[in-house]
This record gives sequence, structure tokens and C-alpha cells, in this order.
Amino acid sequence: MDTTTSPAPGDQASHAPYESAPPRTLSRPVHGRMLGGVAAGIARYLDVDVTIIRILFAVLTLIGGAAVPVYLAAWVLIPEDGADQSIAAGLFQSRAS
Repeated sequence: MDTTTSPAPGDQASHAPYESAPPRTLSRPVHGRMLGGVAAGIARYLDVDVTIIRILFAVLTLIGGAAVPVYLAAWVLIPEDGADQSIAAGLFQSRAS
């Protein structure tokens, strides 16, 4: 018993999900954030609830403080919505000129 279907002869449009979705960018939102927007930005990028990311950061902080340097690094490296570069890129660019 064959349950596979083939496209109709006149149907030549590609239905690949990666072609129809716009590219996602990782950025920190200006609205809807608690501290620096890192958890909200990661949640939006991964398409999960922000509470899950915040709980993960809290658990990692309690397990050994690993979330604190990770959060600070992400805050410096992830650009804010509407910005063309991150805080770190702006610092490096200003020192280079």
C-alpha cells in the first residue's frame, strides 16, 4: 500500500518552509523586556515563550552563576531592535577610528 502523494502535474510551486519564511535576526527588543532584553530577544528568535528563557537563566544562575556572564555577554553582543550594530561592535569601531 503506497500512501505517498505526488504533486499535481500543473503544480510547480515550491512549498519549502525555508523559502516562504523571512530570515530571522537575533536582536534585543525595545519593548517587553525586563532588564536588557536578552531573554525576550532569544525567545523571539527561537519562537518560544519568554518565561521559559527567563526560567533557564534563573536556573543557570542558581546552579553556579553561569547565566550572569552569559547574559552580560549577550547584552553586549546582541544588537537592539533598529540598531545596525551591537554595543561591542560600536565600541570596537570607535576605538578603530
